[in-house]
Amino acid sequence: MGTVYASVNDLTALGISLTAQQQESAEILLSTASAKLRLEAKKYGADIDALIADEECGEDYALTVKNTVVQAVVRALNSISDTDPDVTQASQSALGYSASLTYLNAGQSLYYFKNELKDLGLLRQVYGAVEVYGNADDSWN
Repeated sequence: MGTVYASVNDLTALGISLTAQQQESAEILLSTASAKLRLEAKKYGADIDALIADEECGEDYALTVKNTVVQAVVRALNSISDTDPDVTQASQSALGYSASLTYLNAGQSLYYFKNELKDLGLLRQVYGAVEVYGNADDSWN
């Protein structure tokens, strides 16, 4: 088992009050989020533990990784709460009645790190072009 990048104390330091059940869930989610983040980084050829150990930017990187894990756990804890789930988009119709809702975290788990991977410098925009008609060396005769 690898390093867990954040703790329950990091959640409570942000002012998030947790019940006993949520604390148990948070401990499991923190280790799971850390493992998932490590695996996502490996997909992009990066070793988070090595980046944290780097003397040049290790402390700042470690703080960013901790923030990433905490944000993911807070999202997951909010999605499994006893209250009604947060809806980010809704639409309704009349007569034939239709309703469509988009939930904030429909998967109720740690399923995405897209924006966080950008913050950590792991996911970068790739650009390029393909010459459809050939190049200067091609002959059209």
